[in-house]
Amino acid sequence: MFFERPTTNAEQTQGSETAILVHIDFPEGVNREDLNEFRELVISAGADPLDLVTAKRTTPDPKHFIGLGKVEEIRELLQLHDCQLVMFNHALSPSQERNLEKALECRVLDRTGLILDIFAQRARTHEGKLQVELAQLQHQSTRLIRGWTHLERQQGGIGSRGAGESQLETDRRLVRARVNQIHKRLEKVRAQRNQGRRARQRSAVPTVAIVGYTNAGKSTLFNALTTSEVYAADQLFATLDPTLRRYQVDDIGEVVLADTVGFIRHLPHKLVEAFQATLQEAADADLLIHVIDCAADERDSNIEQVELVLDEIDASDVPQLRVYNKIDLLEHGEARIDRDEQGNPQAVWLSARERDGFELLNQAMGELLGDELFDEDIRLQPAEAKLRAILYDAGAIRGEEYADNGDMLLHVRLQRQDFCRALARAGIAESRFLAQPKDPWLD
Repeated sequence: MFFERPTTNAEQTQGSETAILVHIDFPEGVNREDLNEFRELVISAGADPLDLVTAKRTTPDPKHFIGLGKVEEIRELLQLHDCQLVMFNHALSPSQERNLEKALECRVLDRTGLILDIFAQRARTHEGKLQVELAQLQHQSTRLIRGWTHLERQQGGIGSRGAGESQLETDRRLVRARVNQIHKRLEKVRAQRNQGRRARQRSAVPTVAIVGYTNAGKSTLFNALTTSEVYAADQLFATLDPTLRRYQVDDIGEVVLADTVGFIRHLPHKLVEAFQATLQEAADADLLIHVIDCAADERDSNIEQVELVLDEIDASDVPQLRVYNKIDLLEHGEARIDRDEQGNPQAVWLSARERDGFELLNQAMGELLGDELFDEDIRLQPAEAKLRAILYDAGAIRGEEYADNGDMLLHVRLQRQDFCRALARAGIAESRFLAQPKDPWLD
């Protein structure tokens, strides 16, 4: 027997699709994938793995990805199990996928297609469904071997194709039209999200984005911190759609917590593109909470994969606090804060499930966000009333008094970068209120 797992009542009712799995053990490099993670992906997709075919290669075969001997072995297993689906734990080129389907006479799904299928099952909001459909269409546009005639009905069917147009050309045109339509809809969604971000920036509310490898416990931590009910389960990509909630940080005040989609090694580039609006929450955040499963065997590799995706979405420069979750699974796990040589928080060890270490996380967030906070008393002259109006609009004035000569004494609290923007809008030099770095050449 291959992977054994308990079957839920829902699966017994729906019936899982059976599949033969293929995993090639490549040397360390771009083609190397994790077998255990493949198992989790297959189970998350709702498939029932019947058998596993493994092999060792230095490089993929250009025609079939695997050798002809393995192709024959898979064909025999398909006949033995009366199965019509083969899943590869690797990204296949369109030609390799077509050649394999022709040789095996069944459907072939690569790692990218498998992840896309899981995303399609998990998407709940209108935006999430559009993003997944866009990624699926872009992935399948080079694999038009099973046809897209179902799209014809959306375009009117008869009368929609050009003179002398082949079915393949029609399918490609329909895909392009649908992709353009989804892009337009997503542009509206992005505009709405950008409007929400600008409103948060104007109100000087810091944003903290929770990122991490899928199934590291991001949603569990998010729910525990915000007493929300975001769907969380012990499965890959349990939640896709971003959720924003308010959270109180000691000495800072209210911040916005954003729960984002989980990352995975070799996350398909088309998915990164499609979920750009969602991932933008991380790129625009004031602080990233990088949640890590500290008990995972592939912990270091998972951290590296998350860093790669953050770099791809231009979020690598955002201040980051690592949160090593699931210390309850360690033999001697204790909640603690790790600090750098300057005493700044670098990592927090906690258990989201047991709610152990939350006070330390709150403390670390406050220290890191406090470095970027302008919390000072300032004195404005009557001619500088424009700055006062700008700060009031941003909700940054926490107290106000007037001096005998008419000067305004304000207690201001907001993000330092937002205070700098306010000074620029009011036409006031930063040196008026902010200490300027010394020029080393003048020492």
